[in-house]
Amino acid sequence: MAGENQKHQLHIFFFPFLAHGHMIPTVDMAKIFASRGIRATIIVTPLNVPLISRSIKESIDLGLPINVLPIKFSSQEHGLPEGCENADSMSSPSLFPAFLKATTMLQEPLEQLLQEHNPDCLIAGSFSPWATDSAAKFGIPRIVFHGTGFFPLCVNESIILHQPYKDVESDSDPFVIPNLPGTEIQMTRMVLPYYVMTVEDNFVSKLIKAAKQSEVTSFGVVVNSFYELEGIYADHYKKVLGRRAWNIGPVSLCNRDNKEKSYRGKQASMDARDCLKWLDSKKPDSVLYICFGSRSDFTEPQLKEIAMGLEASGQNFIWVVRERKKNKEEQGGDIDQDQGWLPEGFEKRMEGKGLIIRGWAPQMLILDHESIGGFVTHCGWNSTLEGVTAGVPMVTWPVSAEQFYNEKLVTQVLRIGVPVGVKKWVPVVGDYIEKEAIVKAVKEIMEGEEAEEMRKRTKKLASIAREAVEEGGSSYCDFNHLIEELEGLSK
Repeated sequence: MAGENQKHQLHIFFFPFLAHGHMIPTVDMAKIFASRGIRATIIVTPLNVPLISRSIKESIDLGLPINVLPIKFSSQEHGLPEGCENADSMSSPSLFPAFLKATTMLQEPLEQLLQEHNPDCLIAGSFSPWATDSAAKFGIPRIVFHGTGFFPLCVNESIILHQPYKDVESDSDPFVIPNLPGTEIQMTRMVLPYYVMTVEDNFVSKLIKAAKQSEVTSFGVVVNSFYELEGIYADHYKKVLGRRAWNIGPVSLCNRDNKEKSYRGKQASMDARDCLKWLDSKKPDSVLYICFGSRSDFTEPQLKEIAMGLEASGQNFIWVVRERKKNKEEQGGDIDQDQGWLPEGFEKRMEGKGLIIRGWAPQMLILDHESIGGFVTHCGWNSTLEGVTAGVPMVTWPVSAEQFYNEKLVTQVLRIGVPVGVKKWVPVVGDYIEKEAIVKAVKEIMEGEEAEEMRKRTKKLASIAREAVEEGGSSYCDFNHLIEELEGLSK
C-alpha cells in the first residue's frame, strides 16, 4: 500500500474557448504544468482533438503527464453548419453569437467529465462563465483564462466601470481612460468593441456580464504575461480592482526546439524547413513579417493595397494570407484563387524578395529567426507577446476584440511599435488602410535611428521575458505560488 504521506499528484482540467487564439496558449500552459509533474488534461470537441494532439506529441513522447479528452458537441444540433466546432471555422461572422450560445451546451458534458475524472482544478476560458458553478459542484476551484494581458484587462474594466465614452459628443472625439496608472491613454468610441457600449439585452451582452461576475467569484485568473512587461497594470488589477491573478507567461516559451514551434496550431501551409532556408538567405533584421491572425479576413481591395504597399516599401517580406476560398457558383468555375487581390505580375517582381504563405504559418519559428526585423500585426495578444519575446518591433494594425487596447500598450506604453493608422473597430474585415500609410509605418520600424531604438527596447524585453520563465524568474515564481495554493486546497 502507498504510504499515507505520499504526495498527491495534482490533476488540472484545461477547458479553452474553441478558437485558435485561445487553444494555442492553453496547450502551452498545459505543457508547462505537465513539465512540473502535474497531470494536465485538455478538453476540446472531437474536430479540435487532432490540432491539440499534434501540439502535445513531443511532450507525450518525453513521458510528460498530458493528454486530450474529447467532449461531445454537435454543431448541427445548435443550428450551425456541419463541422463548425471552432470560432475560426465559421463561414460568416454573423454565426458568432450562435456559436457562443452553442458552447453553453457544453456545461452538462463537461460536468460528466469532471465527475468521471475528479480533477483538482478547472482552468476554463472566460467565455464559459458557467464553469465556476460547474467546478463548485465538485468542490474544486475554477480559474479563469482570458487569453489576454493585464493592460487590456485593466483598460476594459475601466471603460465598463466608468463609461468615459459618454463624456464626449462624437464617435471621433478622444477621451481619457480613467483610473488607469502610468501613461495617459486616450481612445475614441470608434475603436471600442460594440459589446462594451451596447445597451441591448441580447445573448452576447448577457454573456459578457456573466463572464465578469464569474471572474469575481472564481478562484482567480491566470494571465499569459510576465511582470516586467506590464507590472503597474498587474498591481492595479490585483490591488485596485481586487482580482486574484498569477502571471505565468510568456507560455509560448515552453516550445524550445524548431519542431515544437512548428507544431503549434494547425498544419503549416508551407514546410517549415523551406521557410527557414529562405530566411537564412537574408541579412539580420532585414525581413518584414506580416500576419493578421487566424480570424481576420481582409477584403480583396485591402489585400491589393497591402501588396502595393509592400512593393513600394522596398523591404524583404514574408506575408501570411488566409486562403482565398473559391466560389464556383458565383464566379463561374474553378478560377485562379489569386485573381483580384494581387497586382498583375506582383509575385514575379517580388521573386526572391517576398514570400507569400497562403494559410497557416509557423509564426513563432519565423519571428524567432534573426533575419526578421519587423512585424505587421493585428495586435491579438498571442501575436503581440510573440513579437515581444522574439525582440521584433511592430506595426500595429488592430481589427477587433481587445486589439486596440493592445495597440496602445505597444505604441505608447512600451514604445516598441508604430500604428498604421486604423481608426475604426471592424470585426474580421478591418478598417481600410491605404498604401501610403502602410509604406510610412513599415519604413518607421525598419529604417533609421528611431527604428534601431525600438529594436533595442524590444530585444531587451525579449531577454527579460526569457528570464521570467526560467527558475527564479517572476513568472516561474508566480507559477510556484499558484501550485502551492492548489496543493493546499487538494489536501
